[in-house]
Amino acid sequence: MRFWVGAYAGDAGSAEGIGILQAGDADSVWASGPLGMVGTAVPAPGSASWLAAHPTHDLLYAALESDGTVQAYRRTSETRLTPVGPAIEAGESVCHVAVSPDASFLVASCWSDGRVVRIDLDAAGRPSRPVIAAEATDPWGSDSAESGVSTGARVSGAVVPDLAAAARALREAAGDEYGDLVPAYDAVPETDAESEEAAIGPRVSRTHQAIFLPGGLVVTTDMGLDLVRFWRSSSDGLRFVQQVALPKGSGPRHGLWHPSGHLYVVTELSREVFVLAPDAETRWRVISGQPLLGSLDTDTAAELCASRDGSTLYAGVRGSDTIGVLAVRGAGEALQFTALADAGTHWPRHHVVVNDTLLVAGQLADEIVSLPLDARTGVPGRVRHRTASPSPTRLLPMR
Repeated sequence: MRFWVGAYAGDAGSAEGIGILQAGDADSVWASGPLGMVGTAVPAPGSASWLAAHPTHDLLYAALESDGTVQAYRRTSETRLTPVGPAIEAGESVCHVAVSPDASFLVASCWSDGRVVRIDLDAAGRPSRPVIAAEATDPWGSDSAESGVSTGARVSGAVVPDLAAAARALREAAGDEYGDLVPAYDAVPETDAESEEAAIGPRVSRTHQAIFLPGGLVVTTDMGLDLVRFWRSSSDGLRFVQQVALPKGSGPRHGLWHPSGHLYVVTELSREVFVLAPDAETRWRVISGQPLLGSLDTDTAAELCASRDGSTLYAGVRGSDTIGVLAVRGAGEALQFTALADAGTHWPRHHVVVNDTLLVAGQLADEIVSLPLDARTGVPGRVRHRTASPSPTRLLPMR
């Protein structure tokens, strides 16, 4: 099986462009065989850190992070891509692109300036007409405090969960034996906003991903302002619908929609996975969360993906270089942490499940590794195969 490999180039990494990985036989749907890099499909000195495919055409879209642009590529052979038209300006450090299910537009997410950009796609899949969506505002900022926003309140479409009260209730229900496993949100002292800003810098918008939900909703994660924002597309761009505020400093990074109707979001800084769901009035809210137990305070979470049947989630943790394994419980509304497995490589930036195998891109190890998945527990085992790959950041299965 083959995969497109997004990677950092130039000052950010050592890749020449978009690579091609072969896992096992090229024409097999299994990825459990030996790994090897086929070569570079196209030079991309602007760092093609994220890739997305057109749903019907043989086209690929790359977020050229260093350039701040989105470039379309056409596949011209088994191992070659060629640019289609000029690169489209998106924003500083564009780090993610997602194509709508009907292929009428794509959404680019920008890390440095927080932009969410809707870009039209014509019938041939060519991108044009970028439109920047409304800027995010900090739900935990001084403006919210002065206007009387408190935890548990809903104001201007933002849902702010009362995590201190939830922590106390969970600890009481868990009892003495398991109470210490509940995150101590109620034990964290309040900090002065000015001293916090002096210590870690000002809070700024840092958009990291867009996700398409059934029914036409678009979801974006804002790691800098701890927001999950919901949009609908229109001819004038993206129209804001609602936002959900996660705990201050949690850093929502990536998420995925589950067939149960729930949205799972992994937080980079607090290393948790939150479960979001709509209520009877179709307003989205946080209904539960699960910490990646055993991760270190200096760790940062990265990618979140699911097993083929959706029963297990895998969250990459950079630093201690592990994979958090969580079981989906009930009707999808709850998660149970089951294991923290060794990722087998340094800085697991991205990973993907392919049948009985977990492929992991070790960005700072300059390699890609494969881990077998236990058929009963879903827990990754030790590295089965590995191959050198410069600064890998994204693994996208070829069609």
